[in-house]
Amino acid sequence: MEASKQIATDSNAHSDADLTKLLDDFADAWNRHDLDALMSMMTDDCAFHASAGAQVDGNRSEGQPAVRAAYAAVFEAFPDAHWGNPRHFIAGNRGVSEWTFTGTQADGTRVEVTGCDLFTFRDGRIAIKNSFRKKRGTN
Repeated sequence: MEASKQIATDSNAHSDADLTKLLDDFADAWNRHDLDALMSMMTDDCAFHASAGAQVDGNRSEGQPAVRAAYAAVFEAFPDAHWGNPRHFIAGNRGVSEWTFTGTQADGTRVEVTGCDLFTFRDGRIAIKNSFRKKRGTN
């Protein structure tokens, strides 16, 4: 079994209110582009599954250094990245955040899409962040 799938089976002993606050703080840190704060809310063996990539579940980064680098790449690709109107809900050791992403790419292309993150929590921190978002096109 892959390490990220093993993480998903761990139990959660934190309240829904605690985990909702964690997701509020996490969303705020994304909008501040605060890598230190983001990583402080994730487990040492965390995993991030990006919304795009060659793998079936997107580009996967595992462990603090790899996840931090992936998050930094998002801020580099979209210097004005913002996740607006975050809405969260918790179910046991799992959580969901819905949001609207806006940002501008280096070539000036403006992006505005809705999306969500699926989370797995362990010990009051984020063990897995699995991201999904709409892809807009001209058709």
